[in-house]
Amino acid sequence: MIKGHGIDIIEISRIREMCERHGDRFVERVFTQREAGYCREHRDPFPRFAARFAAKEAALKVIGTGWRDGIAWTDVEVVNEPSGAPTLRVSGLVETRARELGICRWSVSLSHSRDFAVASVIGTDID
Repeated sequence: MIKGHGIDIIEISRIREMCERHGDRFVERVFTQREAGYCREHRDPFPRFAARFAAKEAALKVIGTGWRDGIAWTDVEVVNEPSGAPTLRVSGLVETRARELGICRWSVSLSHSRDFAVASVIGTDID
């Protein structure tokens, strides 16, 4: 059963500007090492950073918390299945809240165009 759905869209230029203005400090605060490594493997990492940023925002919409009460950006990590499909790995307070809601599986869809990145996240109780 679907326990929650979240969607978020972001301008890629916003993430590019944050990365250029704050450099590694921004990347290390918002993304895990695995996420940053994946994004940086690509010629233009910013659409991938933006899509992951949107997925983190969408995941918090699923659990209904927003960025408060000690939730860290890195409590939500976008990881790729062996097939290449994205999914989420949650930890910390996000994992705690997801368990309270009965969420044990995450479905994630990421996309980007030249200017925007979008993510859709669904939390279900089906393992």
